Amino acid sequence: MSFLERVDTAIRRSAAFRSLFRTPYPADERSRAMAVMNNVFLHIHPVRVRQHAVKFAYTFCLGGISFFLFLVLTVTGVYLMFFYVPSATQAYSDILAIQSEVVFGLLTRNIHRWAAHLMVFFVFLHMMRVFYHGAYKPPREFNWVVGVVLLFLTIMLSFTGYLLPWDQIAYWAITIGGNMANYVPVFNRVGQLLVFGGIEVGQNTLLRFYVLHVILLPLVAAVFLAVHFWRIRKDGGISGPL
Repeated sequence: MSFLERVDTAIRRSAAFRSLFRTPYPADERSRAMAVMNNVFLHIHPVRVRQHAVKFAYTFCLGGISFFLFLVLTVTGVYLMFFYVPSATQAYSDILAIQSEVVFGLLTRNIHRWAAHLMVFFVFLHMMRVFYHGAYKPPREFNWVVGVVLLFLTIMLSFTGYLLPWDQIAYWAITIGGNMANYVPVFNRVGQLLVFGGIEVGQNTLLRFYVLHVILLPLVAAVFLAVHFWRIRKDGGISGPL
């Protein structure tokens, strides 16, 4: 046995290795399957993939592109948060500073903005593809509902982020949205006061939209994404052709 093989064997027998990996080294079919099932990251992917699922023209990777854009928005959004204050007197100045003074600020903001538009577009296309292929039928009807919730969360993320630049376009767009919310039956007044923080768009509205955009909605979307991926795994992978 060589020196490297002895080191490798010692590492596998150590307590630290056994605490991280509860299964032996994947040297056969059973150990490889156990390694996948006992790993939270590998468990997302099925052990076997159907032939139609690997064809690009069947799904066009619309779900994967949507998730990738969500990750891009998360990374770029965190970077922009370092230089932005949700204040009615400072927000617009921060946007100008990001575009002119922050390193890669203009590039990051443009990537964030276009990724937001593209995410809404690709999530909508993904829903159309699922509906067209009948992937909402049993036993996948629960995951279809989860997907519809993710579609609304995507729209709400885009809507709440629209106000954050605090310019004239954002202000009047959200004002129109607030006026439309007044026509919702029963909950119109309560919903406006809760979400907008008053009868008109102001500092309270900006703060509420900021909290929704950077904390609440992304966390809820991440939870539903995890459930969405888990259900795809449990329902036997991507549904086959009709």
